[in-house]
Amino acid sequence: MSRIITRRRFLIGATMTASALGLAGCDALVENDRTKSVLKIAEGLSMKTQRFLLGDDALAREFTEADISPTFRANGTSMPDNARYIDWMNQRFSSWKLEVGGLVDKPMQLSLAELKALPARTQITRHDCVEGWSAIGKWTGVPLGALLQAAGLKPEARYIVFHCADEYEKTLDGSGWYYESIDLVDAFHPQTILAHTMNGRDLEVAHGAPLRLRVERQLGYKQAKYLTGIEAVADLGQLYGGNGGFWEDRGYEWYAGI
Repeated sequence: MSRIITRRRFLIGATMTASALGLAGCDALVENDRTKSVLKIAEGLSMKTQRFLLGDDALAREFTEADISPTFRANGTSMPDNARYIDWMNQRFSSWKLEVGGLVDKPMQLSLAELKALPARTQITRHDCVEGWSAIGKWTGVPLGALLQAAGLKPEARYIVFHCADEYEKTLDGSGWYYESIDLVDAFHPQTILAHTMNGRDLEVAHGAPLRLRVERQLGYKQAKYLTGIEAVADLGQLYGGNGGFWEDRGYEWYAGI
C-alpha cells in the first residue's frame, strides 16, 4: 500500500510540475516545438507504462462510506455563466438533454430522467486535484461503456469527447468552452461513469449538475462537469486547440493517469 501511495503522490507531483510550466512564467519553454515533442513522448510512455503495469481494467481504490470527506471542494467553475445553463437550472434540468453523437450508428438524446432510469454503478473514490488537494466522494451514474455500446461506435472511432455548458473563458473564437476527451480504454473502464448523484443526492450545481464525468484513474481536471454532449471521433486535432481538452490546449497533459 505504501508503494501505491508513494506512486500516486509522485505522479500527481509530476503532472503538476509539467502542467505548471505554462502557468508559472515558462511559456517560452512550453511553446518551444522541441519541448512539446519531448513532453508528448514522455506522456505517451507514462500512459503505456501505467497500463502495462496495472492492466487496462485495473480498478482505482474504492473506499467505504465512513471514508467520505465531510467537505468536498468544487473544482473549476462552480456556476456556469451562460443563459442556456441558467434556463436549464431554473427548470431543474427538466428540459436538459445529453446528446450522444459523432461516429456512432445510433445518435441519441437522453433526458436526465431517462439517464437515471438506466442501470447504474455506485462507487466511493478519491478525487485528486492537480492543485494538490484530494477528497473522497460517493458517485452514482451510468457506465459510459454501456451507453456507447447502445449507441454503437463506428470502427474508426478512437476517442470520446465530452462537451460542457461551461464557458470557462470568454473568447471570440469559441475556444473558451470547457471540453475533455479520453480514449476507448478509459471510456470502457468499469469505473468510468456519467454521474448524476453525489453522496446519495442529485449533483449540486457546484459539482457539475446535472451530469459529470468520473474517470477514476485520472486527475481532477479530466472529470468534466456540466455535460451537454458526448462525441465519438477518430482524431482530436480538429477540436479547438487540437490537444483534446480545455486545459490540455493550455499546456496540461492529455493523459493525467494516477
